[in-house]
Amino acid sequence: MTVAVTITFLVLMFLGMPVAFAVGVATMSFFALSDTIPTSIGIQRIVSATQSFPLLAVPLFVLAGNLMNVSGITERLIHLATTLAGWMRGGLAQVAILLSCLMGGVSGSAVAEAAMEARILGPAMLKQGYSKGFTCGSVAVGALITATIPPSIGLILYGFLGNVSIGKLFIGGIVPGLLMTAFLMTTAYLISVKRGYKPALKERPSLRQIARDTNSCKWALLFPVFLLVGIRYGVFTPSEAGAFAVAYAVAIGAFVYRELTWAKTLDALHRSASDVGMIMLIIMFSSMAGYMITLDRVPQSATEVLAAVTRDPTLLMFILVGFLLALGMFLESTVIVLLLTPILVPVVTAVGIDPVHFGLVMMTCVTFGGMTPPVGVAMYAVCGILNCSMDEYTRGAYPFMVAIVALVAIMILWPDLVMFLPNALM
Repeated sequence: MTVAVTITFLVLMFLGMPVAFAVGVATMSFFALSDTIPTSIGIQRIVSATQSFPLLAVPLFVLAGNLMNVSGITERLIHLATTLAGWMRGGLAQVAILLSCLMGGVSGSAVAEAAMEARILGPAMLKQGYSKGFTCGSVAVGALITATIPPSIGLILYGFLGNVSIGKLFIGGIVPGLLMTAFLMTTAYLISVKRGYKPALKERPSLRQIARDTNSCKWALLFPVFLLVGIRYGVFTPSEAGAFAVAYAVAIGAFVYRELTWAKTLDALHRSASDVGMIMLIIMFSSMAGYMITLDRVPQSATEVLAAVTRDPTLLMFILVGFLLALGMFLESTVIVLLLTPILVPVVTAVGIDPVHFGLVMMTCVTFGGMTPPVGVAMYAVCGILNCSMDEYTRGAYPFMVAIVALVAIMILWPDLVMFLPNALM
């Protein structure tokens, strides 16, 4: 029955039905055609999915990110990123990548970050002679950093569904996020040297200038620090941290920077309602799919099949990463996390893989799918804004994609590189 539901889902997706409704219609057919399970069970699963305290973190962090984007924080971070990286070869590309790192503690959404940078930095990059492919590739793939550094909506969903510590996931995302920044900036530098792309600034900034611009962004830079310290020492839970994030964004925007007006607040609320509505629809309908998967013993069957292939944790991770990278090319990351987390966490735990380590690798891979052809959401957002063809985007983004795949391989081969920080602090 699960196979039939999967085929129905893929057909509905191919016909252009929105993801949430494709999941809902396909899964409801399982309950409607079952002789032993009442259809009312499916409705109950939809309702019960909304009655979760940990899930409160999702709408709260979405609202906090939108509030910070309209409160003057983003503009200050752009200025700081330009000061820190604008003097390097490929200056504006370096600024875009570094900005994604700085925005990681503010936004948490790779697609929103990519679209914002494409609108603000994209035209300036094209004007300075960067190719469309290179411009779109550096912006789109660089946005992956935003979804890795806490707070990340994807990590919250993974932790909730897999019963994994969200605090450890948040702390564990710091090192991969910083490594990703270094890998992508190095790639941008090498391409810029080869193609003759010039720095955005004529000379390196002075220490006084760096200190001044850093000081203007200190409240934005301190937010992820307050967040992680608060979770680590039990000041608040990850869900309560979302409420803290909203209060923090309002306080900084209204009383420190004095740029958060009623009009901007209403705009942030409107954007958040749209974002949360989309996410919650997928979560609600995916809850039915999760129940169906458990009922059909899919996790147990998957464990038996993969265990028959290999019991080696490293080899199993590489097999799963290949599967997730391929799947990410066709499905939105939230859907993959909601559908596969209940299946894969028991599988990796059974062979001795730390679920925190796997979660960070998994989220990197499925979010990376949004930057790759043929149906990457972030790719389409950036290419649509900058009028770039998919072929040109693929050629320009290819070196950045190789850098991400290399980083994922390093994360798999040296798990302590990812786990030493959460193990030390938690």
